[in-house]
Amino acid sequence: MVASGEMRKIRYGVAISLDGYIADRQGGYDWIVQDPEIDFAAMFARYDTLLMGRKTFDLMRQLGEADARTQGVSIVVVSRTLSPRDHPKATILSDDWQAKVQALRETAGKDIWLFGGGEMFRSMLDAGLVDGVNVGIIPVLLGGGIPFLPPPSPMAKLRLVKHGVYEKSGIVRLEYDVVRPDSDARPRR
Repeated sequence: MVASGEMRKIRYGVAISLDGYIADRQGGYDWIVQDPEIDFAAMFARYDTLLMGRKTFDLMRQLGEADARTQGVSIVVVSRTLSPRDHPKATILSDDWQAKVQALRETAGKDIWLFGGGEMFRSMLDAGLVDGVNVGIIPVLLGGGIPFLPPPSPMAKLRLVKHGVYEKSGIVRLEYDVVRPDSDARPRR
């Protein structure tokens, strides 16, 4: 167990269109610009666990990317339909998943990347399990698709902790901490 105050953080990391979508109407993401200035190795180095829902896990499996354990990254999937015995390289959470995610936060390790869909983000946010939101805003207007945070969603106050702009691609990087009602709402410096 991690000592009090040293709990692992769950951060939702995602690329979104300027009009607030994480995928187009067909579920595609080929509109996401790949910028060589982005240090993906440093981004991935912050995490040792990918936490996702079934839809994202299914997409990763289709793309052949679901076996991230070989790269030192554990995959945790929240699903009522997947069987753990069918996916031995992933940890499948179903019943009482919120308590199991909370227990995961209390284990030793790096931060946890909430990876993938808006529905999982909404469920995790509603359960009070999201500590931060990291977005890369891609300079495109999709006009529809899969929303960043599907309604109905809980309101969450955020505190900006980092930001940046990749000049060549126009991608804006924003990193926020979720402000808990009982936490200090003053910005960090």
